Amino acid sequence: MSIATKLQTIKKSLADNITLVAVSKTKPNEDILKAYKAGHKIFGENKIQELVQKWEALPKDIQWHMIGHVQRNKVKYMAEFVSMIHGVDSLKLLMEINKQAKKHNRKINCLLQIHIANEDTKFGLEESELYAIINSEEFKQLENIKIVGLMGMATFTSDEVQIRKEFKHLKRVFDHLKKLLADVSILSMGMSSDFSIAIEEGSTMVRIGSSIFGSRNYST
Repeated sequence: MSIATKLQTIKKSLADNITLVAVSKTKPNEDILKAYKAGHKIFGENKIQELVQKWEALPKDIQWHMIGHVQRNKVKYMAEFVSMIHGVDSLKLLMEINKQAKKHNRKINCLLQIHIANEDTKFGLEESELYAIINSEEFKQLENIKIVGLMGMATFTSDEVQIRKEFKHLKRVFDHLKKLLADVSILSMGMSSDFSIAIEEGSTMVRIGSSIFGSRNYST
């Protein structure tokens, strides 16, 4: 099955209110162009260098989402063009994004990452840290970032009960945050292995890679 066919099959299964981020990390430009020519324009990358190279080479109406963990010293390389940064997990990182966005006279959309998995290897804020950030004076001074929602990754497990429990928790935090910040509308949860559960639990944005592009090539 071609990339275009797999993409269209997934899109047809999604409700109109669900945004699909096609995760193109490690994939060649040719594969991205196949999806692009099929009408898709939102792609997710997790490495800054790869993201910049693809932005330079591919059509400029593509919306690039940074979905990986972000180091503060790398923000400057993508601040000119990135459409959304998913994994924001500290006030210091928000402040750096704001600083670099200001240099380009931009306001960058950000998702705050909440730690919901039963895994120490996954990044994210605890709920108390989230509220500490948005209630801080430093946060209120940030004019070049916009918090548009939350993201989280469930535990990598076949236990659907646990996955659903973690997504329910994130949805509860999201619903509360919507009452506190006017621009919050996106709940990004769900990947190739669990996006159906995530959507049932209220996700409005899913990140799907292998189901579109096939298994990843980590040697590139």
